[in-house]
Amino acid sequence: MPLYEYQCQDCQESFEKIVRFSEADLLPPCPNCGSKDTRKKISAAAALGGASGGSSGGSCGSGGGFT
Repeated sequence: MPLYEYQCQDCQESFEKIVRFSEADLLPPCPNCGSKDTRKKISAAAALGGASGGSSGGSCGSGGGFT
């Protein structure tokens, strides 16, 4: 199950919650103030396209060696 980050629009508290894939579109209430006005935050890994942060495939030694 993925871990999602949320932010409360009322008290501005940020919180995390493990959510089932089938419930990913539901917004949980804020654990700090109980408000139902929460928003899913965009995580750095999602914004960068994955946790690796680099290009996909291949190893470090793909051509361009020293001469």
